[in-house]
Amino acid sequence: MAYHVYILFSQSKNKYYIGYTGDSLVERLRKHHSNHKGFTGGTSDWQIVYTEKYSTKQEAYKREREIKSWKSRKRVEALVGSVHPDL
Repeated sequence: MAYHVYILFSQSKNKYYIGYTGDSLVERLRKHHSNHKGFTGGTSDWQIVYTEKYSTKQEAYKREREIKSWKSRKRVEALVGSVHPDL
């Protein structure tokens, strides 16, 4: 089983969301688009703009926490742009 760290972006909120999952990325995005009370709930324009693949849950969780600890939009955008310069 593979685990993914992912970054979503919402054009309408102009916000990024950082997470990790053991689900398929398509299934995880579907859950983010569902109408729920969390940070991504109520917004259906989330797009996956960045992913990293890990072999263990612990590695993925550690990387998610590392990215979240930056608390810097510019640093997240630099990470996203390093792989997808046109986003």
